Amino acid sequence: MAGRNSSGWLSAAWRRDRRRRCYEVLERDAAHDRLAEQVNLGLVVLIIVNVLAAVLETVPSLLLRDQVLFRAFEAFSLVIFALEYGLRVWAAPEDPRYRGLSGMRARLRYIATPTAIIDLLAWLPFVVSAFAGVNLRTLAILRLLRFVKLARYSPGMQSLLEVLRSERQSLVACFWLLTAAVLISASAMYVAEGAVQPEHMGSIPAAMWWAMATVTTVGYGDVYPVTTPGRIIAGMTMITGIIMIALPVGIIATAFVDVIKRRDFIITWGMVARVPLFADLDAAGIGEIHKALSAHMAHPGEIIVRRGEAARSMYFIASGEVALEFADRTIVLSEGQFFGEMALLQSTKRAATARARVRSMLLMLNADDLADVIRRHPQIGERILAMAKDAEGPHALRRSADIADDELSAKDDDG
Repeated sequence: MAGRNSSGWLSAAWRRDRRRRCYEVLERDAAHDRLAEQVNLGLVVLIIVNVLAAVLETVPSLLLRDQVLFRAFEAFSLVIFALEYGLRVWAAPEDPRYRGLSGMRARLRYIATPTAIIDLLAWLPFVVSAFAGVNLRTLAILRLLRFVKLARYSPGMQSLLEVLRSERQSLVACFWLLTAAVLISASAMYVAEGAVQPEHMGSIPAAMWWAMATVTTVGYGDVYPVTTPGRIIAGMTMITGIIMIALPVGIIATAFVDVIKRRDFIITWGMVARVPLFADLDAAGIGEIHKALSAHMAHPGEIIVRRGEAARSMYFIASGEVALEFADRTIVLSEGQFFGEMALLQSTKRAATARARVRSMLLMLNADDLADVIRRHPQIGERILAMAKDAEGPHALRRSADIADDELSAKDDDG
């Protein structure tokens, strides 16, 4: 009995581990996971090829629907998309948003999300159609819906969706203003030209076509005013349309920039907070350090610092990879890591040559900038110096060069 219980416990633990790994591969950032990167890239390529096939299928001369290879590819895509959907549903309890819920409730919550619904529509209608023997032309449109799945793999698209969610009330208000402008313009044009152009302006609903085309600045030219009052109304409608269109564009653009800045701020904040030298600083202190950072784009092969030269700055890697070339070894640092923090405390010599392996975005903190921060906020300097002097503390630093011992050991453990 004890053996069976132990075996059952191990089996349950093994399933949980597999489910957690499945969630990490499918749902989390793939930047530092080789398998996740390969799976996500494969799904992106499959989606793009499916969309291309759906577009070319509508060209009669290509006869794609009669090609065996095309049908085999469609069947393969359905199997992959169905498998992806099933695995995402199975791994849903690992999502932090559903923490504390039972497995069934977590999966039901996930199934109801827009992304899960899109994943379902990517394969289920085609399976039903195949079993029912129905060949619907609308399935070609549903194939194009697979293109929406790419939003899952695009940080920019996710940021835009976040903007639309956060500014939905303002955008709805803009929509109602646009609707009001169309109704008022159509009503005015009905009064001004209803008797002159009864076929186009004989009713408010008929005049709304002209109003919509004018307010949106499209101006097809199929309907236009012929009287002086009608032209005056048309001119006012055009000016109103420019304002109405610019308003939501401005809202979305401003909010999008704010989201990008906030995301970059959070990432940079996390990098600064990880530096042992700043570990004891509070939020205000880290914020001051964050303001002093400057950006530098390093090209592949570019030498950022040379071994033996005076060290006066430290670097954070916002994106890309940097190789630290020591006399006896080379250490590769990647996104989110840092080097050279000891240069901020004392004039030291560079212990390694730092070379960009790929195009890399670096955030640089000069010792002079840090000194300026300390002059304006002495309490920050007191905390940094107190920590640097604590040789027995958890963040003890080496003073003989500009790379901390605990930093290098952490990189070796990661490698």
